[in-house]
Amino acid sequence: MVQSDLWGLIFVYGYVVILLLVSEKVLSKYPTFSRKFVHIMVGNILFILPLFATREAMTFLAAAPFIFLTFLMSPYSPIKLDHKVSSSGHGLGLVYYAISWTVLAFFFFTQQWIIAVGIAAMSYGDGVASLVGGKYGKTKYNLSGDTKSIEGSIAMFLVLIISLIGVLIYYNQPINVLTIIIVSLVATILEGITPKGIDNLTACFGAVGTYLLMGLL
Repeated sequence: MVQSDLWGLIFVYGYVVILLLVSEKVLSKYPTFSRKFVHIMVGNILFILPLFATREAMTFLAAAPFIFLTFLMSPYSPIKLDHKVSSSGHGLGLVYYAISWTVLAFFFFTQQWIIAVGIAAMSYGDGVASLVGGKYGKTKYNLSGDTKSIEGSIAMFLVLIISLIGVLIYYNQPINVLTIIIVSLVATILEGITPKGIDNLTACFGAVGTYLLMGLL
């Protein structure tokens, strides 16, 4: 591990600790909003990725440990912790989040903008869909045993378009508007047809898979 990896780890863990402190100490009276706040804001980790110099550090020291840590905070943990962020919403949602990041970090370390595309889909996109749908969703639909809203899906689609443009600019990658629209649409559809929690997998990998496919066309 080189010095850059160390800084990457410090920033990742430090940032997550700050988010958890805010959610527990400042937003503790609003557990649902607190969960969504963490879900969306943790996506900013995508801006820290360039600090890492090795695949091993990002995958096994930064991403993978959160699979274990988030599971310990879930309702399925053998150690019962009073943690509002994980006790509200889907119990394994953050675990799936960590799994997605770990897989992407391992396979796409040398193409970090692809990792960022997946993170953006499951953090900004999925998180905003849940936030907007919960507050303003009037037109409901249920395709997989989980009620969602047209308003939430539209919000995800629009936010993801903006987010992906920002991601590609940040990573100095070419911007193809058609690709961004299609990636956002696929991720939004997958989020809409899969249950809560699991959409952290489908929206993420669906966005990445579509981005890669569009690059081949």
